[in-house]
Amino acid sequence: MSAVIIIAGFLLIAYAVYATVQKARGKAKSSCCGTAETVLPKAVDDMDESHYPFRYNVSIDGMMCSNCASRVQNAINEEGDVWAQVNLGRHRAEVLAKSEKTERDFVRLLGGTDYKVTGFEKVR
Repeated sequence: MSAVIIIAGFLLIAYAVYATVQKARGKAKSSCCGTAETVLPKAVDDMDESHYPFRYNVSIDGMMCSNCASRVQNAINEEGDVWAQVNLGRHRAEVLAKSEKTERDFVRLLGGTDYKVTGFEKVR
């Protein structure tokens, strides 16, 4: 019986060492998305807020980590006439737009992702 405990302890230590080395090498699957890859938010071309007369708060379900937030932000910003900044803590995107948008527009933009629009509010 004690041999089983010793072997189990050895295996746990070996796994802990392996996981630490993988993390240090940047190969650990550490995000909630199961990847060590860091998803960076892409900047929009036009960063002049005065060019965006419409403002929206879009509530989004399914975001668990910064990679999720970056994926949502990138998906929305691909529209071209919007500038989204995602607030992971509030589970929402704060969006500036050059033209009027509807909730359906944001549902469409996130349609190819694992994230779901759960609320929509026009701020002005």
